[in-house]
Amino acid sequence: MEGRYTAYPRTLTFLLQGGDVLLIQRSPNARLFPGLFNGVGGHVERGENVLSAARREVHEETGLDVSNLMLRCLLHVDEGADRPGVLVFVFVGHVQRRDVTDSSEGTLHWVPLERIEELNLVPDLPPILARILTLPASESPIYARSSISPDGNTLHKLSWDAAHE
Repeated sequence: MEGRYTAYPRTLTFLLQGGDVLLIQRSPNARLFPGLFNGVGGHVERGENVLSAARREVHEETGLDVSNLMLRCLLHVDEGADRPGVLVFVFVGHVQRRDVTDSSEGTLHWVPLERIEELNLVPDLPPILARILTLPASESPIYARSSISPDGNTLHKLSWDAAHE
């Protein structure tokens, strides 16, 4: 089976309200991306489908119940030949409420979309957000692949499906 990937499924969700997006600043003690900003999400548990996992993770990390999530990107993260990869199902949802509850994962922040680039974001997040937030609802999800350093802090390459180049 040499040359084949092993990959963990995960979800990543960006909630929008007005001109703001909800981001989590990861705990400074987090194993991955300490102190960096990201969407909310996590592992897909055995027996869950990815949409249910995304809704569960949103509720666990924010206290919000969101039913209108839309899959906008499937991202394959390659961390090198000696490590399993990650398949990240990236969702976007719109919410009416802004009252959220922080979790042990980090601190939640409503950030104006025009200020996102001022933040210390997870390495592959800026180009992904730029594409998914402008993707018309009628379009199918974007397919992307990124390769990052084993420590998860350096983006080596991000590529898109040819239809989204």
